[in-house]
Amino acid sequence: MPLNLNIKKVLVCDAVDKSCVELLEQHGINVTYKLKLPVAELCEEVKNYDAAIVRSDTKITAEVLAAGAGSLKVVGRAGAGVDNIDVPAATAHNVVVLNTPGGNSISACELTCILIGSLARPVVPAGQSMKEGRWDRKLYAGTELYGKTLAVLGLGRIGREVAVRMKTWGMRIIGYDPITTEAEAKASGIEKMTLEEIWPLADYITVHTPLIPATRNLISTETLAKCKQGVKVVNVARGGIIDEQAVLDGLESGKVAGAAFDVYPEEPPKSAVTKALIGHPKVVATPHLGASTSEAQVRVAVEVAEQFIALNGTSPKYTSYAGVINKDALAHYQ
Repeated sequence: MPLNLNIKKVLVCDAVDKSCVELLEQHGINVTYKLKLPVAELCEEVKNYDAAIVRSDTKITAEVLAAGAGSLKVVGRAGAGVDNIDVPAATAHNVVVLNTPGGNSISACELTCILIGSLARPVVPAGQSMKEGRWDRKLYAGTELYGKTLAVLGLGRIGREVAVRMKTWGMRIIGYDPITTEAEAKASGIEKMTLEEIWPLADYITVHTPLIPATRNLISTETLAKCKQGVKVVNVARGGIIDEQAVLDGLESGKVAGAAFDVYPEEPPKSAVTKALIGHPKVVATPHLGASTSEAQVRVAVEVAEQFIALNGTSPKYTSYAGVINKDALAHYQ
């Protein structure tokens, strides 16, 4: 039986590309922009809408979902992950939660590859030294990526895209994922291994997993102890997958030769540990730029709109809502 959630009014809580609004309006859905509302105001507003769209700034908490109970049917995140949405509370209130998992894959992948390259060749500090009038050729000598081993932890869309690109640079790609099969990994040029096999082999480690209990502090003091001396780590996934204190300690001891971070446990960073990490001379830090390309912004905006239209069941063109996280909530509307 086809779905028809009868989404007529959508509240956009965070800035999204205009293509999202245009597509929704073309299909008879009214859109209202009210950005970065305080929690109390958001709780009042959601009562007036069938659906809401967020990016990273707005938190859809249990309190917000309770306030919207009886009216709010869908929360869509224009991006990957739903860390800022209380999915169990949404399911309890029959609110469908969806994201756009493929929309920023290429952008996040490309940033990962750039950061890996920046750890091999210290272009960031070298460029800064030039701006300060210095000519430090010997100080900023680097190493080749060719022949080095890259470990990719998490072999979803982004992890596989990273593997394909870095293999063309002549790196050996090893990887771990509890779901991906050996055949699927091999198709992307990845040798699938266990984590215990990976630690002593990797020259570089990049993480591409969601942040769940099993992946929190996946790279820790304990796991770094099993790694090569001078290993380098990259996180363009979620803050908390890599233990920042463990990396700081590793940088000081020489166990870790370099690190690149685009994501942090708290954003913007406030903790002394995160600030110390960002300020370390062997760390390249960026302010959560993984999806910050014009192409990704359009892609995620369009994908969230397409799924809203599909949930209304009124378009023969838009029929997929593959980004739905809590499929149990859909049963309420069938």
